[in-house]
Amino acid sequence: MKRATVLNRTLAVTVIGSMMAVLDMTIVNVAMRRLSQSFGASLETIQWTATAYTLALAAVIPTAAWAMARLGARRTYLTALTLFTLGSLLAACAWDAGSLIAFRAVQGLGGGLLQPVGMTMVMGAADRSRLGRAMAVGGLPLLVGPVAGPVLGGWLVDAASWHWIFLVNVPVGALALTLGLRLLPPDAPTNGTSAETGTGTARTAARLDLPGLLMLSPGLALLLYGLARGGERGDFGAPGALVPTLAGVALAAGFVRRALTASAPLLDLRLLRDRTFAAGIGTLALFTCGYFGAMLLGPLYWQQERGLSAMAAGLLGAPTGLVVGTTMQIAARRIDKVAPRRLIPAGIAAAALGMALLAWQSGVPGVAPWRMVASAMVLGVGAGVVLMPTMTTASRELPAERLAAASTALSINSQLGASVGTAALSVALGETGTTPPGFRTAYAIAATLLALATLPALRLPSGTRGLPSGTRD
Repeated sequence: MKRATVLNRTLAVTVIGSMMAVLDMTIVNVAMRRLSQSFGASLETIQWTATAYTLALAAVIPTAAWAMARLGARRTYLTALTLFTLGSLLAACAWDAGSLIAFRAVQGLGGGLLQPVGMTMVMGAADRSRLGRAMAVGGLPLLVGPVAGPVLGGWLVDAASWHWIFLVNVPVGALALTLGLRLLPPDAPTNGTSAETGTGTARTAARLDLPGLLMLSPGLALLLYGLARGGERGDFGAPGALVPTLAGVALAAGFVRRALTASAPLLDLRLLRDRTFAAGIGTLALFTCGYFGAMLLGPLYWQQERGLSAMAAGLLGAPTGLVVGTTMQIAARRIDKVAPRRLIPAGIAAAALGMALLAWQSGVPGVAPWRMVASAMVLGVGAGVVLMPTMTTASRELPAERLAAASTALSINSQLGASVGTAALSVALGETGTTPPGFRTAYAIAATLLALATLPALRLPSGTRGLPSGTRD
């Protein structure tokens, strides 16, 4: 089978799976108040439906590389789709808040594997000279979903019932499973066997690093939980936030020490010795912190400051999603041809400018909505230039046997960046209040985080090493 055919089939399956997972997260966030009313539970209790999903996500992501080595990427991805779809059906049938929280955790176990496993399959199927284009298509749900989700969620909650925010996943998941069984090429688990690559002989261990798993998975879950609690309450010094955060940091630090010394760690942190990968990770950590962290600000601004409905707020964010998707397709083709150090810092500058404009506009009482939307679209241009092109650059020159570890590390990095940014901006908004000065402060912090991403981005390759001859500018 031709490589292009394998890639197209892989993208058809992974885009549907990723879109389903990303939309689900944003749809549920819109429906929190309706769920609270339906179950007669406090909003704080219902918030655990999101927290349980995130904690399950954090716990399972570190196992992605091992699962692919043990089961094969195709089987791991189909298992993840099954778990997510089953969790969606169960969540739609929940009879109280406790059962809903439990079934959301089942969803999280599947959702946590969809992104890293899907990304690994796409990177493995793509020709390295066209990796940017493939990553752009594969990553489109991660950028468009958070904008489209609130619109769909608001419509489902208003026009139907809360059950449909989960039931909508069932036919989509069934479609993705059917296509996956028919289109995804079979692959064999490595089971610790040696694989010949262009850089020598590598060995992928299929034996589970249990001590590493017992440190990293609970460590990430505790860290994300502590950050979420601190952000919700606006106080990271409270025992309910500080204790799990410190415990998570301690476990993560213990894992780092083990990963740098063990012969077959759960996650290969030696990837950070690669200068390009390390620069990409650093760029994405700061950029996702500012960009995804600020996503909570738009809906809050439109609903609490301007008094609009959830659906109206989602519609005002839709132009940004269209800009991100369009820009990303253009930038993906450029990153296959030009030096990353020329393109990515320019995207960061545009994103920081857009975020700074949002800070300025949101601080003006009664500002015209089109001015806020236009500022967000400038931000979207920058995001489309930065996110997927940086992931492509970070992983393009890695040998094939390290792609699973790389995609897992990128997924963990994005999840942590978004969680840290959300917590930090929640605290900033809580301290200053949901008023024009408060939104101005929060957006200004996000703009600063985006600008700081320029520092590691300037360490990305300045030449066209790794790009095919004849396509370089």
